[in-house]
Amino acid sequence: MRVGVDLGTAYLVLVVLDEHGQPVTGEYQFARVVRDGVVVDYVGAVDRLSAMKQRVESSLGVELKQAFGSYPPGVPQAEVRAVANVIEAAGMLCSGLIDEPTAANALLGLENGVIVDVGGGTTGIAILSDGKVVYSSDEPTGGVHFSLVIAGAHDISFEEAEAMKIDPSQQERLFPTIRPVMEKVASIIARHLDFYQQGSGQSVDHIVLVGGTSKFPGIAGVIEDFTGIRTEAPAQPLFVTPIGIALHDHILV
Repeated sequence: MRVGVDLGTAYLVLVVLDEHGQPVTGEYQFARVVRDGVVVDYVGAVDRLSAMKQRVESSLGVELKQAFGSYPPGVPQAEVRAVANVIEAAGMLCSGLIDEPTAANALLGLENGVIVDVGGGTTGIAILSDGKVVYSSDEPTGGVHFSLVIAGAHDISFEEAEAMKIDPSQQERLFPTIRPVMEKVASIIARHLDFYQQGSGQSVDHIVLVGGTSKFPGIAGVIEDFTGIRTEAPAQPLFVTPIGIALHDHILV
């Protein structure tokens, strides 16, 4: 089996694939243990990942001995190592670390285009040419900012706003409130694409969104309207990167 761990700003995800790379099981939970790619609550991250590991092991009837991890573009090496430390403190050997865009593309298989990871706290941009990442960057603005705007607009707590944000019955009426934040995400993407295109002379004609925030209805349309570039998101964007991480883990447990 192959195991992937994604320590996100908003969600901690653990996935298990079989030897053929097919999902077997997994677990995710809201956890504010990482901020802008940096582990800010080490003990909380270890405790949550340990509990998730134990529950998954109980359902599978097998011990998870190792896992692959990931890190956002531009994170200092010391913080990259912190991800490995969390995995190992949770009782698994960290068999490797991969940058998030490369991990996502292990599942998406893009030859040319842009992967935009709209996570909890940041938006990561990775431009691919011939299947390789040739440009990447990561900037603040993500799902946490959606929730903060909702909380302010409705005079409720962050936790209540987060619950509203992921409630399908609330999303249509929330869309006008958070559209400006979506446009901020789009402006970040557009700025980096302009910088890349001016420097390389290469055009970009396809954007794929991943990350949990990409699941909010309408975000792909806002980004496409703003950038003028065809934009789409898979049905379950939260799990693209974790599955891609696990696909890099070729050591059997």
